Amino acid sequence: MSASLSMSATLSPAAVAPRVSAPRRASARSPLRLRAAQTAEAATKPSANAKPANDTMIRAAKGEKVDRTPVWLFRQAGRHLPEYMAYKETTGKNFLELLKDPKDVAECTLQPARRYDIDACILFSDILVIAEAMNIDVEMPGGKGILVPHPLAGPEDLSRLPETVDVQDKLGHVIEAVKEINRAIEAENLGVPLIGFSAAPWTLFYYMVGGSSKKNTDAGKRWMAEHPEASREILDRLTTVVIDYLDAQINAGVHMVQVFEAMCEHIDEPDFHEFAYPCIERIAREIKARHPDVPLLGFARDAGAYGLEALQKAGYDVMTVDRVMAGDEARACLAKEAAARGSEPGQVQGNFNPDLLHKDPEKGGDEAAIEAAVREMIGAFGPQKYIANLGSGLMGWESPEKVAFLVDTIHKVSEEMIAAEK
Repeated sequence: MSASLSMSATLSPAAVAPRVSAPRRASARSPLRLRAAQTAEAATKPSANAKPANDTMIRAAKGEKVDRTPVWLFRQAGRHLPEYMAYKETTGKNFLELLKDPKDVAECTLQPARRYDIDACILFSDILVIAEAMNIDVEMPGGKGILVPHPLAGPEDLSRLPETVDVQDKLGHVIEAVKEINRAIEAENLGVPLIGFSAAPWTLFYYMVGGSSKKNTDAGKRWMAEHPEASREILDRLTTVVIDYLDAQINAGVHMVQVFEAMCEHIDEPDFHEFAYPCIERIAREIKARHPDVPLLGFARDAGAYGLEALQKAGYDVMTVDRVMAGDEARACLAKEAAARGSEPGQVQGNFNPDLLHKDPEKGGDEAAIEAAVREMIGAFGPQKYIANLGSGLMGWESPEKVAFLVDTIHKVSEEMIAAEK
């Protein structure tokens, strides 16, 4: 999934044998001087969408006061949008093929921001691009989820993995997509920030050794039990690449980054602390050292209280809450962990039930049910130091009209609650 450039030169038929000559100083109008001047100008020129007009999401992620609760949605781009399905048909590309072209990525990223009043875009990508960059084949046949046809069988397969990855080489198309997205956000006056993201090392490891959401769900735990040192080596390599990948996204212009530890369902709490936590802690420490003002969001899905506590202890600014617990419980959990360290609790994100957005009236909720659920959710979390989101991602069967109503209702209800507090 890397982009490459090739250049070729041709000699005229009259070309003579080459001769060696002394190096020439670059003239004021030479290509060398021009390139240097262009590079210097680019370095000082502000990047596109550097300061979004709507910075509510950024301020909420930093714990600052806002006039309304910001909202974005997991998998807000993609299958539930008619325009996405039409774009795939028009281009003739599948999901993985779309990810290879920065212009396709930008188009898919912006589609939900054109339709909904969301407060951020998120990079249209996949959690396993790092696995692919580390020589692991990834397939996504329709309706079967993620498949890794040749997983790591044992420690002998570590030779298949590079020690590290040059992300500008292997993932340069993603980095270029970040720039393309920000240029498009600015050109279309959408005025919202861009979220970058990566899967966390344990999640990557889980897939790379043969796990999936439906089959071989014990693969990760079995690998760690049978090959603990090799597991740590792989996780350490993955952590280095994740850090460099997030760093490159930030340098390219994303305004905050989300780390997805999506497979906590398939690791128990002791193994999480022994194998997964050191990785997410190192990521937070390194990213905060390089970019102290960039909000860092974390999601330890299905890990419950210990996942939230671990993310906060590791240094994440925003802890994502799934459907495992209510907002007030999450707040209390984080307050207790912070107090034990003599610190202040961080911000939270979550956790609307996407089932209410189903387009089938018998499976989803009506507008009254959606608004009632929004009021309950924001009432539990509180409208400040909070980013509204889903408890799990959109799946493709949601009604765009219900999604639009959800977004607008979150804004309306939170504005009412904040105004009432003044």
